[in-house]
Amino acid sequence: MITPDAFDDDVLLAALRTALLARPALVQYRNKALDRANRARQLERIAPLVRAAGAALVVNDDVDLAARFEAGVHLGREDGSIERARERLGPGALIGASCYADLERARAVIAEGASYVAFGAMYPSPTKPQAQRASLELLRRARAELAVPIAVIGGITLERADELVAAGADWLAVISDLFAAPDPVERALAWATWHNRVFGTEGKKR
Repeated sequence: MITPDAFDDDVLLAALRTALLARPALVQYRNKALDRANRARQLERIAPLVRAAGAALVVNDDVDLAARFEAGVHLGREDGSIERARERLGPGALIGASCYADLERARAVIAEGASYVAFGAMYPSPTKPQAQRASLELLRRARAELAVPIAVIGGITLERADELVAAGADWLAVISDLFAAPDPVERALAWATWHNRVFGTEGKKR
């Protein structure tokens, strides 16, 4: 799960509380609309909620904020070195890297110390409509070769979840399908039901 851009802390917190009903394994805090001071303010309130729900917290793009909140970090191509992030955050930190549709980049960031890789956009995405597309075949190749968890992003919906997991995805980065749903509670509970069917109560893929 990835949080949407939100200026209002209370609105974001209410939406997150609902979305956490979906039982995500990981929550990535991303807010491109705010500066670091305001993102830190939101993280002060988000971090306890995420951890109380049993999910891992990852901060998008910002190693300093990740260190401050003892969280993981997710880095894109222009967001800094995986090696330096590992040095700063320590051997146990969760460090992810966006790999777009580039299997060679995935190999490289794993060699540098990434904990997981992310591919996509898998489908047309309302969040990033111009994003490069990745294919299910790429996902299958990645699953056959890579020994770290694989996340997918871009246009992820509940209706597409089974084919993504079948192709090799471990984590599905959901934004609009949860936060912009007509009935967010109903959608979050539907995701929780799916999660239990596919991963069971222990969170392990069946």
